[in-house]
Amino acid sequence: MSENPEKSEISDALVFFGASGDLAHKKIYPALYAMAKRGALEVPVVGVGFSGWTLEELRRRMTESISACVAKPDAGVLASLLGLLRYVDGDYRKPETFQAIRKALGGSRRPTFYLAIPPSFFGLVIEALGSSGLARGARVVVEKPFGRDLASARQLNVAAHSVFPESSIFRIDHFLGKEAIENILYFRFANSFLEPIWNRDHVSSVQITLAENFGVQGRGKFYESVGCLRDVIQNHLFQIAALLAMEPPAGRGVEAQRNEKAKVFSAMRPLRAKDLVRGQFIGYRKEPGVAADSDTETYCALRLFIDSWRWAGVPWYLRSGKSLPVDAAEILVQLKQPPQRLFADCPSASQRANYLRFRLAPSPAIALAARVKRSGEEFVGDQKELYLLDARPDEEAPYDRLLADALAGNGALFTREDAVEAAWAVVEPVLRDHAPAQPYAPGSWGPAQADALVADEGGWFNPVVAPAAAKQAPL
Repeated sequence: MSENPEKSEISDALVFFGASGDLAHKKIYPALYAMAKRGALEVPVVGVGFSGWTLEELRRRMTESISACVAKPDAGVLASLLGLLRYVDGDYRKPETFQAIRKALGGSRRPTFYLAIPPSFFGLVIEALGSSGLARGARVVVEKPFGRDLASARQLNVAAHSVFPESSIFRIDHFLGKEAIENILYFRFANSFLEPIWNRDHVSSVQITLAENFGVQGRGKFYESVGCLRDVIQNHLFQIAALLAMEPPAGRGVEAQRNEKAKVFSAMRPLRAKDLVRGQFIGYRKEPGVAADSDTETYCALRLFIDSWRWAGVPWYLRSGKSLPVDAAEILVQLKQPPQRLFADCPSASQRANYLRFRLAPSPAIALAARVKRSGEEFVGDQKELYLLDARPDEEAPYDRLLADALAGNGALFTREDAVEAAWAVVEPVLRDHAPAQPYAPGSWGPAQADALVADEGGWFNPVVAPAAAKQAPL
């Protein structure tokens, strides 16, 4: 639905803070190359860092990053991108850094500023952009997490709005740029057969799983300050839930879609401690930067209710964790049992009935599970999956799509202020009021306590990943 954004002027420069950081190396540089290759990046690109680098060192770092991600980089495209690159090295706390940015921008009048930096610097940089006059006519892109609780999210919103109007603030969640995530929205509203059953009368429950089979990968100090609930559940999985639960937007405009998503967050019932299970994989406390008595959760499972007319009484089960058996992201929309068991082999109340499954990663697909009769005279069958969609190998990477949208002023895939605050309000009660994190073995599906959450729904549906798919990059 982002093909018809509200009209907006295209930015004439991109400035990204954090040019020497890990995010830039892993995601931003390859995204800029992909944008340049398809002709979506023809404006100056100003990297800002505090590392003592020169422009040549930044170009070398960018080239190394792109070469590691792209099998055979196009020499002409790479040379063109490096020609657009400029660099400012300086302390974000000093006015002269922003004076140097102004000089590097030259005659640019509508820059986009991308804050790929730790959240502790967001307010500082935004305030400096305002006091230096650089914010006039500009946009700002803020990397998640946007706050760490409701109070800090509100404080950050106030700081951002003191400099930029809401229409110029782009809160980036790379998960929303994935093709498989966008297809949820398209599949729901481009097909008429779903609407009659997409409600509490026919849906028994919804499960959303985001599993990672690796640990914190040396980022223990960072993870100690975040944890799974803040890092994945409150943003990534809530965003998926909103796409599944939202009402049809009143039109194709960006704000119509964002209005409906915000309504879902507002309708989510605040979490209670009994609806939450936290886990920590055995060995996490030995990671560098992790406290010896850490209670930070590396796994989180919860039961959620959306108090709307469509979804009243339907439980939503969300879970995510590190050091699980596979790298995968899946949604299971569990349908209710048929009203009568006309055949002896129909599933009982404790067995899984028909369902719709969205596999987001790896190898995105949509499947419908239905019972099919076996050959012979007896009325006996099996539940089979009918595949409706498979992956496209040439799809845009999330950062490629999102940065291009930000430069164009298309906010469809970005999160609005009221949605951010409403989502934090849902998790606020359990950020501190919760049971201790339960230990679980690496390679397992998390602590056993999580199974009790879904006992009435036949248990968790664990994603299965084929060996070839398992080699794909994690989310």
